[in-house]
Amino acid sequence: QVQLVASGGGLVQPGGSLRLSCTVSGSGYSFYAMGWYRQTPGKRRDLVAAITSGGSTNYADSVKGRFTISRDNAKNTVYLQMNSLKPEDSAVYYCNVDLAQPVGLRGNYWGQGTQVTVSS
Repeated sequence: QVQLVASGGGLVQPGGSLRLSCTVSGSGYSFYAMGWYRQTPGKRRDLVAAITSGGSTNYADSVKGRFTISRDNAKNTVYLQMNSLKPEDSAVYYCNVDLAQPVGLRGNYWGQGTQVTVSS
């Protein structure tokens, strides 16, 4: 079974930084896109940032210039460096991966979510 474990959330003051990590447990995996989404109560889950297997990135307009997504394929891990945080960045952040190999597990998977709260 494919398990994603996200960490790094917490409480931070406006203007501060956090780094989220999401690791897929197991070995022998390869991935297409990996990404981060966020959701606040009563709203849909929206894409924050994504990175392809080739390293191309895509960001929501609201986080461009402040957030950076990266991945370490050897560690099955995707990161989200969040700088200059604003109260409106407060949400539950979810990691998401498109698993390519092994073929028998190919599909889209979600992590459990990690809370980010930006408040003074």
